[in-house]
Amino acid sequence: MSNEYSARSGGDVLMETLTSLGVTTIFGIPGQHALGAFDALRRSDLVFVGLRNELNAGFAADGYARATSSPGVLLVSSGPGALATLAALQEAAASSSPIVAIGSQIPRAGLGGRRRGYLHELRDQSGSFRDVVKSVSTVNQISQIPSAIVGAWEMALTPPYGPVWVEIPQDVLLESASIPSVDPISVLVTLPRARAELLSEAVRQLHQSRRPVIVAGGGVSRSRAEDALLVLAEKLRAPVVTTFGGKGSFPWTHPLSMQSWMEDKFTTEFLEDADLLLVVGSGLGELSSNYRTMVPRGEVIQVEADVGKLEANYRGLGIHADARLTLEALASAVTSRSRDGVAESKVANLLTRIRERLELQHLNLEFDLLRTLRGAVSSHTKTFWDMTILSYWAWSAWDPRTSDSMHSAQGAGGLGFAYPGAIGAAVSTKGTERVLAVSGDGGAMYGIAELAVARQHSLPVTWLIVDDGGYGILREYMTDAFGEAFGTELNRPDFSALASAFGVPAQSTSPEALEHDLAMALDARGPNVLVLPIVLRMFAPTHLGIS
Repeated sequence: MSNEYSARSGGDVLMETLTSLGVTTIFGIPGQHALGAFDALRRSDLVFVGLRNELNAGFAADGYARATSSPGVLLVSSGPGALATLAALQEAAASSSPIVAIGSQIPRAGLGGRRRGYLHELRDQSGSFRDVVKSVSTVNQISQIPSAIVGAWEMALTPPYGPVWVEIPQDVLLESASIPSVDPISVLVTLPRARAELLSEAVRQLHQSRRPVIVAGGGVSRSRAEDALLVLAEKLRAPVVTTFGGKGSFPWTHPLSMQSWMEDKFTTEFLEDADLLLVVGSGLGELSSNYRTMVPRGEVIQVEADVGKLEANYRGLGIHADARLTLEALASAVTSRSRDGVAESKVANLLTRIRERLELQHLNLEFDLLRTLRGAVSSHTKTFWDMTILSYWAWSAWDPRTSDSMHSAQGAGGLGFAYPGAIGAAVSTKGTERVLAVSGDGGAMYGIAELAVARQHSLPVTWLIVDDGGYGILREYMTDAFGEAFGTELNRPDFSALASAFGVPAQSTSPEALEHDLAMALDARGPNVLVLPIVLRMFAPTHLGIS
């Protein structure tokens, strides 16, 4: 029987598969063992965005995924290139961001611990990823590529979302085989549904409660459950607090909105006083429990798609299920309560107490900066925040307006996320929507080389660099804990001059000029940089009992 299939390389089959999944863009950096994939990428219709190091390529793929709710695709080489992505993939895993990361491998003859001395050879490259990503697979034949990539794609999009790792040996990418062309692929992801008896019990407990409070985590935003959350909260007259990952999932100015002051002792006391906490899409981890000082006195119902987080921190009624499906079911089943204004009054009193406590700390500068930023940025503008003092403020005080407009690295807490993440988001809109990135001077140095990428692709990213002379948040932590900081002071470049050397317009600004300068930057074309030399303070760490 004659072979009717054309011979194609493994790299070609890889690109065919990605195209069949609807992929349009790939982030990464070429490398020796991956050249077969990059040659096929050159001949495909896919857009390649090459970053300047693999860590930032991973962050860019993460930013793309957050902006589109579709997996970001990352393509890197083996050994050092692969390992350099780990911190970015950890952030994606902690923040439940879907990434399909594809790395090359040394030729198959060197696998299995043979130690034949190939460049980039590791004893167990895939083993380095197992504790970070959702799944790891190694492709040994060209015919396995479509199934491996589709399986990885489905895994990345199966709640809880997250990164996956697929590696393909160099010789598999280069060799040819006659196999059928890859047809368009429809991926069907099964969402976990709550068991009927658990839903019934949750409804019973909600009806019995007198002071219910809802904690909305990142799972609410990822499952697009905002509408169902609003309906349920209004039927129950239940106050809602959003975690840092869940910001935007409930209207900031709603009378039942406790906003996001998760690290405030008054919020902690409010949650502890509830006779029922309905926790949706959150594991109530370190930040969301105010550094584990919160001790609920009432019942706890936890709805979580990540079965590993169920009752990991607090015992209660654990429901392994998708947030949207469960909130919709609860909203349909519960009986509406009369609006007596009691819950709204308690929420207003809570926010007043928080505001008054902060006013006693004389933090007008920090509040004014956030107000300036909020006033300059439109409701739909996507913002990306690094691990810097202004970002810590934003976690609690920023009104994101929508659930997909504020993205930060608070999942794993690594530095350098904001700028490459914003690049990924800008790429997702083909440069039609401006994106704002906020970094400190320490975090900015992680991504400074990516100014070249923004310039190369004319990406509309405005980068605000808050220059306080070092690792500001660590300076505060060490000073508070030990009386003196060490290793936090940094010699920095002239950021404006450095950005200009990349061909990116840049200028220094001040708190007084920021409103004007930011408006001009956001209205400009292409990338630009604003540098704000200023030392900011954090609000008092109320989890330590400081008022």
